[in-house]
This record gives sequence, structure tokens and C-alpha cells, in this order.
Amino acid sequence: MAKNFSEVHDVLETYKTAIHEKDVEKLLSLYSSEIHIYDCWGNWESKGIPSWKASVSEWFDGLREESVLLEVAFNDVVIEKTSTLAFVHCAVTFTGYQEESGVQLRQMTNRFTYGLKKVKDSWAIAHEHSSLPIDFETGKGLFDLK
Repeated sequence: MAKNFSEVHDVLETYKTAIHEKDVEKLLSLYSSEIHIYDCWGNWESKGIPSWKASVSEWFDGLREESVLLEVAFNDVVIEKTSTLAFVHCAVTFTGYQEESGVQLRQMTNRFTYGLKKVKDSWAIAHEHSSLPIDFETGKGLFDLK
């Protein structure tokens, strides 16, 4: 699914939509083929679309099984870019709602950094890093600091 993302904001908006729709292919269309991801869930890293597709498919399948819709909100977005490279850092809040009732089930905010490159006049995510601060005493991630 080839898409043209002429602005970095187009990538972020499509990211939100793809997650809400649980559309694996739409989400993957945002990434370069040699994507390198450091995620704070499950795997240390994902390299390449096949690896990332497996993780995304598992995530979306779990949301479908639980009948959860996710809303994504980008906060404190900072974008630095040249004509061919962009660097984005922000806080991303994921809020899960029960599909039928609309009742909020859970919410968490992660820190994200994206490295994008322009390929054939379209922005693509080449590197993504999500993280959480860690509580030194418990060793657990802190989800509610933001």
C-alpha cells in the first residue's frame, strides 16, 4: 500500500487513524522497509517490516479479542526537519475504550522519538523508539507521570 505523506504531520495523523482502525497495512505504510524499532513492549527491537508486522498484528489481534478501540493523542510534539530528514519527539497517550459501551478501560502515556526520512517525496519512519521512566525501587515502568 503505497501512500504519499508530504508532511510529517500526515504521518502522525495516519498513525492515529491506523491504530484506531486496527489497520495493520495502513500502519505499516508509514514505515521504511528497513525500519528499526526499540519498543517498550515485548521485544527488545524489531528490524524490518516483517518483524514489525508480526508485532503490530499481535497487538491489533489482542485489541480485537478484547473489543477495545484505541484513541491516540500526540502531546508536546517537537518536529525538527531538513529537506530529507526529520526528528520528532513527543508524548503519546493511548486510551482504550470498550467498543460497544464506549467506557474508558485504560490509559497510558509513552515517550516516543521518531526518525523519518524522505523517500520519493514521501516521509517514512526509519526509526522509532518508545520508552517509559522506570521506578528505581520497584523496577516497573511509570505510566502516569504525564
